[in-house]
Amino acid sequence: MSIYGRMLACCAVLALAGCGATEAVPDAPATSTPAVPASSAPPPLESAHGPTGTPAPRRSGALPPVVNHGPRRGKRVALTFDADMTDAMIVRLRRGEVSSYANLSMLDLLEKRKIPATFFVTGQWAEQYPQVTRRLAANPRFELANHSYEHAAFTADCYGLPRLPAGRMTGDVARTFRVLEPFGGRQTRYFRFPGLCHDKAALRALAPLGVTVVDGDVVSGDPFARSAAPVVQAVLSTVRPGSIVIMHVTEANAQYTDEALPLILAGLQRRGLEPVTLSELLGEQPG
Repeated sequence: MSIYGRMLACCAVLALAGCGATEAVPDAPATSTPAVPASSAPPPLESAHGPTGTPAPRRSGALPPVVNHGPRRGKRVALTFDADMTDAMIVRLRRGEVSSYANLSMLDLLEKRKIPATFFVTGQWAEQYPQVTRRLAANPRFELANHSYEHAAFTADCYGLPRLPAGRMTGDVARTFRVLEPFGGRQTRYFRFPGLCHDKAALRALAPLGVTVVDGDVVSGDPFARSAAPVVQAVLSTVRPGSIVIMHVTEANAQYTDEALPLILAGLQRRGLEPVTLSELLGEQPG
């Protein structure tokens, strides 16, 4: 089982238990995952080549770099929020089975507290919530990244997600960049695979797009939570300097993220950890 799968299983157990006080969370043990070199972090597109930028040249045939965390030196962490939108989610919205997949309360908190964040947005979510996407793009503390168009799986057996045919992978991600481009703001060439599921074939399909693939080392488990407590526990028990924290902005599919976030921010502050954008974290120069 992958690291992501093990963390999801752990989060699911915590969610089902609905337990875990948030005040006495131990520091996470060290891991052997190497920090990303600063040279592999693409700058925000806005600062690179105008609003949309162009991919940095890479050696022919080279696979995109895959990042799990930033430099462990320092006190910075990146809060990232996935904006999933599958075809099935759209159907549930249209049928009125759910009220929203956009957590505006969470955005209100981030804006009020002036917290930097990176949003991995699917093309379908941006199309479903153009006003919210414009809100994200208009905030100078937020940046946008790519989370595929329809949140389909790029490999087999990816947590029940429908699989995207190999011949559509490149076009799916490129389409999402085209959807996001008109919104402006701080756009990046970061890409996160749905479910963090990828193999060499999937990476090879994205090589022409000049992306950096971003996984993460802290999975909040917020889609599985039945209260805020297990989300807070999952984050604060594993976060370290350089961590990339994965949460969701999808409300109906992550109902307690807005309740968990203030406690997570308080826990980060107690640990002396500073939230920054992904670009700031990965662009940090070693010293």
